[in-house]
Amino acid sequence: MDQTEVPKLRCQRIGCNATFTEDNNPDGSCTYHDSGPFFHDGMKEWSCCKKRSHDFSLFLEIPGCKTGKHTTEKPVLAKATPTPTPKNPFSPPTAAPATNSSSKESCPRCKQGFFCSDHGSQAQPKAAPPKSYASAPAKKVVDINEPQTCKNQGCGQTFKEKDNHETACNYHPGPAVFHDRMRGWKCCDIHVKEFDEFMSVPPCSKGWHDADPAS
Repeated sequence: MDQTEVPKLRCQRIGCNATFTEDNNPDGSCTYHDSGPFFHDGMKEWSCCKKRSHDFSLFLEIPGCKTGKHTTEKPVLAKATPTPTPKNPFSPPTAAPATNSSSKESCPRCKQGFFCSDHGSQAQPKAAPPKSYASAPAKKVVDINEPQTCKNQGCGQTFKEKDNHETACNYHPGPAVFHDRMRGWKCCDIHVKEFDEFMSVPPCSKGWHDADPAS
């Protein structure tokens, strides 16, 4: 008799999203965030580990700071508290020190390379900044049987390139919108108040899985 494959469960902890089975769920196999995020002025921050990013995709890729067992129960997130930002007291501008016109070293025209009748210096041509050439990224060669993780927003599924097709992925084309304590997706015009509700908004588009959307 053929052995039936044990169905895999998806972990519900924020920051994990891995699949597991009940008989293979050791302590420490799950890496997650145990408190919710904080959003302010375009900045996204995990209040549990104080790690932050302006980019939402990079924010979701910040690894969890806690370890434990996988679970199928939605966790109750601790209340997010922002990192206090120290306010710098206003400091009045300091007056520039008086220059000695008889000193070539302190003469502003000499220092900038202009002609100076006082010190007889000649204008010096400014060196052009070195040109920088951006090299084209190397094309990644992928084994069609190699398991990859889709990086499309709202997906996160593991796939093989041989099984990838134009409707394999369910995702949000985005962008994610955060405004006035609301979180949502502009692509499907759904907005909620809680972060776990935001993460549970069903994807609204289909397409190809993509393990490297930046390339």
